[in-house]
Amino acid sequence: MVKAVVLGASGGIGQPLSLLLKLSPLVDELALYDVVGSVGVATDLSHISTKAVVKGYLPADDGLKLALTGADVVVIPAGIPRKPGMTRDDLFSINAGIVRDLITGVAKYSPKAFIAIISNPVNSTVPIAAEVLKSHGVFDPARLFGVTTLDTVRSETFTAHVLGKSPTEFTIPVIGGHSGETIVPLLSLASPAVSVEGEQRDALIKRIQFGGDEVVQAKEGKGSATLSMAHAGFRFVDSILKAVSGTAGIVENTFVYLPGVEGGEAVKKITGVDYFALPVELGSSGAIKVVNVLEKVSDFEKTLLPAAYTGLSANISKGVEFVVSSAAK
Repeated sequence: MVKAVVLGASGGIGQPLSLLLKLSPLVDELALYDVVGSVGVATDLSHISTKAVVKGYLPADDGLKLALTGADVVVIPAGIPRKPGMTRDDLFSINAGIVRDLITGVAKYSPKAFIAIISNPVNSTVPIAAEVLKSHGVFDPARLFGVTTLDTVRSETFTAHVLGKSPTEFTIPVIGGHSGETIVPLLSLASPAVSVEGEQRDALIKRIQFGGDEVVQAKEGKGSATLSMAHAGFRFVDSILKAVSGTAGIVENTFVYLPGVEGGEAVKKITGVDYFALPVELGSSGAIKVVNVLEKVSDFEKTLLPAAYTGLSANISKGVEFVVSSAAK
């Protein structure tokens, strides 16, 4: 029996993500939690003829505790969306507190669950989650993931557009983080190989890095990437569920705590940061090992990495410092 929990289930990402999880044959029980609306979303989804039993929870009457108890995987899209002119950093002050409080619930009620964090800024919210879990003595680096899958999805889609191919044809490593210049798509390591050079390559990389801005602008201030993010979030959670059920050889790009995963220390020595997104092999215990692709990058891609390292270092420190300062109050 697999229980999946969505924290922030009534939002723009949470609702379509919950729908996709309801449709999954790998989910037996689906718990939806939010500060408003989750009971209605759960009731609506419960009418769909798939096996997952759905129930919604609100903060009253120990709703968070009931939602999380017995969870196998917890997905967190909770938080405010980006608006025009906002960077992921601008979201920090509000979303940091939301993630801190929800992860405190996870630490108390489902400390063995796999945790997939979507809430932005991922570069900071994952370190926040780790510090909270550490403070409760339940941090397992193999079970905490920052969902950067949307960067992978965009790299596949936008590259396919340039080449006139289908996005399903490509596997492209995307490393670094999940904001602007911290996102580094490794087109040189695409499988099958692709040939995109010069201005066309530069434009493609910029579009992958700043694809979120494209959606914010197109929605004219009324939303950010929700449907594509829900798809990406489900893709990652689906990979976790398949790996846990025994499917071998599953690799996804994801943002992890390097010192806690096999092969991570070697990457940390190169990058100088504790958290980094790169291809990670998944198994029944979560993150089995990282795939160190850094030594294979092209000369051009090497020029993109310093900005990613610098940005990540600042983002990670901000997340850690938030938890430290919160605890001191």
